[in-house]
Formats: sequence, C-alpha cells, structure tokens
Amino acid sequence: MSDKPFAPAANRNREPILEVLRSEFADRHRVLEIGSGTGQHAVWFAHHLRHLAWQTSDLQDRLAGISAWVSSAALANLAQPVELDVMSTTDLPGNYDAVFSANTAHIMDIDAVREMFRLVGRSLPEGGKFLLYGPFNMQGRFTSESNQAFDASLRAQDPSMGIRDIEVLDRFGSEAGLARSDLYAMPANNFVAVWIRAGRSGFQGDAAADAAS
Repeated sequence: MSDKPFAPAANRNREPILEVLRSEFADRHRVLEIGSGTGQHAVWFAHHLRHLAWQTSDLQDRLAGISAWVSSAALANLAQPVELDVMSTTDLPGNYDAVFSANTAHIMDIDAVREMFRLVGRSLPEGGKFLLYGPFNMQGRFTSESNQAFDASLRAQDPSMGIRDIEVLDRFGSEAGLARSDLYAMPANNFVAVWIRAGRSGFQGDAAADAAS
C-alpha cells in the first residue's frame, strides 16, 4: 500500500490547470505553491514545467504526505515542503516571481484568505503573478447548482468555509497591490484567476487598506 496521500480530484484537474500554467508561467522562474495538499499537483507540474523551480508548502500536518510525493518523484526542480501558515507567516520563505494555490480559498476562513493575498502582495516583486484555482461565485451568485450544493456541504462542516465571491478576492488583491489580469473557465465549474503585482508606488499598502476596511 502506498504511503502517499491521494486525492482523485487532483488527477482529474491537473491537465487543464497545466495548460494555464504553461502560458502564464512561461516566463517565470521560481514558484511557491501555497497549500500543496497531497503533493500530487506539485509533482505533475514540476515534471511538465522543468524550467520552473517549484517550492511546496502547507501546514505542519500535511508536510509528511507532500514529502513522500516529492521524494518519490526525485525531480531536481521540486523542493521538499516548508511549513507555511498564512495567519502567522510574515514573508514568503524565499524569493519567488510567482505563487500558485489550488482549492484553498473555500477551505480557509475569510480572514485567512485575506491574509494569503496580503502575504503574496508583500512578497512578490513588481510583475509577479498569483494564480488561484478553485470555484468562485460571480456577483454574489453561484455559477452552478453543483457549486451551490458544494458550498452547503462545506458550511455544514464548518460555517467559516465556503465558496468566495471573485469580487471579494479582487478587493483583497487590490488592498495587497494585486490586479486581476485574467480569469480562465475550467472543467467542473472551476476557474483559474490570475493577479499581477503592481509597482510599489501603485497602491497604498496594508495600513491604508486596514483603515478603509
């Protein structure tokens, strides 16, 4: 029996996500994945995007499973996971020109989602990219009945979880100096949203955002 955790959904969505990454990360060099989960995505993307140095990360209790996948893959461009909690991390663990995260915004509580955007905004250089995969609402509405049912199941487990409005994520991005450049429709009523880090003089920073909220 394998000692590696396995999520069937990660295998189902990896191909369409990879096609977006091929385009959006074509000129990137170092990528941090926030919330690497099982580690399956990291192995798949690092294998197919050899020009990228891919850094995995997650909460402490996920690191062993991710490490098992990373060790088994033995890819030179895929690093062992580092512990990262968006609620307590001040800066990203290293220098990156891109950040990727999948299926995290609806699992984190809304304060953690906002902190994730702040962390990315503080740490990426001008022109850095943040790609976020998952289900999003549009103008406060679910994009499908299945997403509405999924949201209900999440909130039954924990009221702090739930599918987020893309407009709320855009606001969090704006507060952090990130502007959305694209939104890709994906299978199973998911999306990949892309935000780009503006110049440091192009936003007011955390203090102003806090004052306005």
